[in-house]
Amino acid sequence: MVYLFSMRVYPIETGNFKLDGGAMFGVVPKVIWQKTNPADQNNLIDMSLRCMLIEDGNKLILIDCGTGRKQSDKFFSYYFPFGDATLDSSLAKYGFHRDDITDVFLTHLHFDHCGGAIQWNKDKTGYEPAFKNAKIWSNKNHWQWATQPNSREKASFLKENINPIEANGQLNFIETPTNNFLQNAPLGFDVLFVNGHTEKQMIPHINYQGKKLVFVADLLPTVGHIPLPYVMGYDTRPLLTLDEKYAFLNQAVDQDFYLFLEHDAYHEICTVKHTEKGVRLDQTFTFNEIFNP
Repeated sequence: MVYLFSMRVYPIETGNFKLDGGAMFGVVPKVIWQKTNPADQNNLIDMSLRCMLIEDGNKLILIDCGTGRKQSDKFFSYYFPFGDATLDSSLAKYGFHRDDITDVFLTHLHFDHCGGAIQWNKDKTGYEPAFKNAKIWSNKNHWQWATQPNSREKASFLKENINPIEANGQLNFIETPTNNFLQNAPLGFDVLFVNGHTEKQMIPHINYQGKKLVFVADLLPTVGHIPLPYVMGYDTRPLLTLDEKYAFLNQAVDQDFYLFLEHDAYHEICTVKHTEKGVRLDQTFTFNEIFNP
């Protein structure tokens, strides 16, 4: 007997936090970037921790997993978490539990993308998998980069988020292609590798309901980052980010991509268009305005 499965995709809200607006926009003056990303009195802008869940046959794939909750109050005091959304409540909204997750695909290993994969054990004497039945996916180049971090990124690559993944036997690697684009990766979607923000960040491209849905991670944190020079101060190779954004955004226009925004606190999905000034924002949508539930 043949069973036919229909893929379903869900936005997963794991909470919100704040980051310094100047760090998020690099050399762009505040008078410009605050038009799209308003800052509070401390120069902080709202950021989301929006992940993606893909239900595909017998696989339940989570793309990124937020910060988790195991860091100290002092640590989180630097990032001002706010809002009521949690990973567990968001999964439950669609009838799932974290134990149902079969695969966790990490775009990269900065704490706000991977911290939720590892949690304290019951008596807080050690760490355990947050997704006990899941494989965790990274790639060899980025794993080496994260486990032997440079001084600039060291504060974002936290050992307690990363080392237990391998120790628990959950670690799996996505192949890194020579042309930085992998078609039909092991989890069934294509992956673009980009290197401006960090070494071999992975950008999933999903064919869904007749559209190309792209999880843009930190290649494009918010709609305010669409203009090419609007590059985060966190990027390790900002000039390379410029080239990568140029190629990606032009392709996004030409091939009608729908961009799933991980960090934009106000917009879930956007599209882009060509203008005399280059690629710019076209439209923004909620997920359910574009895709059937």
